[in-house]
Amino acid sequence: MPRYKLTIEYCGTDFSGWQRQDNARGVQQAVEEALRAVEPDMPPLVAAGRTDAGVHATGQVVHCDLSKPWSTHKLCRTANHFLRPERVAVVKAEEAASDFHARFDAIGRHYRFRVITRSAPLVIDAGLAWQVVTPLDAEAMRAGAAYMIGNHDFTTFRSINCQAKSPVKTLDAIDIEQRGDEFIFSVRARSFLHNQVRSIVGTLREVGAGRWEPSRVGEALAAKSRAACGPVAPGMGLYLERVIYPEA
Repeated sequence: MPRYKLTIEYCGTDFSGWQRQDNARGVQQAVEEALRAVEPDMPPLVAAGRTDAGVHATGQVVHCDLSKPWSTHKLCRTANHFLRPERVAVVKAEEAASDFHARFDAIGRHYRFRVITRSAPLVIDAGLAWQVVTPLDAEAMRAGAAYMIGNHDFTTFRSINCQAKSPVKTLDAIDIEQRGDEFIFSVRARSFLHNQVRSIVGTLREVGAGRWEPSRVGEALAAKSRAACGPVAPGMGLYLERVIYPEA
C-alpha cells in the first residue's frame, strides 16, 4: 500500500477545525471524502497538527495510504476535482517512504498570525485576520516576546484542555513585522501546545496596546498559571504556514 505526503492549503472560516468531528465539518472530512471518491478503502489521513475552528493553513502536511500507485500530478488533480467547491486544495503530492509519519517525523512548525489595526470593518480580509482597533507598538511587543524565546514551561500559554503530556516547549523565534496597519507574527518551534500561539499573540497585543509592560510577559510565564495569560486571540488570524522535515 503506497504512502503519499500531501501539502494542503485551506481557508478555515467555514470549518470547525482540521479534525473530523461527529457534529461539525472538519477539513479532514472534506479531504478524506475527496480521496475516497477514487480510493474508497483509504484509511484516515494523519496530519502534522490539528488546527482549531477558523484557523487557516498554507502548508498543512498529511500522509495517506492508497491501494495503488498514483502519479503525484494525477493525485493532486483528482483530489482537487472532488474538493470543489470547498475552500481546500492539495497543492503538492509526493511519494513517501512506507514509514513516513506526517506528525511524528516533523522537526519544526511555522505559524503566522495576522493582526490588522484599523477602525473600518475588514472587507477583503474579513475572516482572514484579527482586527484590532487600538494602535500597537511593534517594539514593545518584540520586547515582550523576548521573554518567551527558549525552553520554558508554557502552562500559562496553553489551553486548559491541552492534552500534551508536558507544558515544556522550546520556542525558537517570534518575529513581528509591521506593514502599515498590519502586524505579522511569525512563530517557530518544533511543536506547540494547544492554543499556545493564539495565547502568545493575544498577550502581546496587551503589550502593544500599552496595557501591559513588556516585563509582565516574563512574570506571566513564570506564574505557570492560565489565569496569568492575556486574552486569547481568535482563530481567524492564524495560519499553519509550514511543516519542516529532516530532508528539508
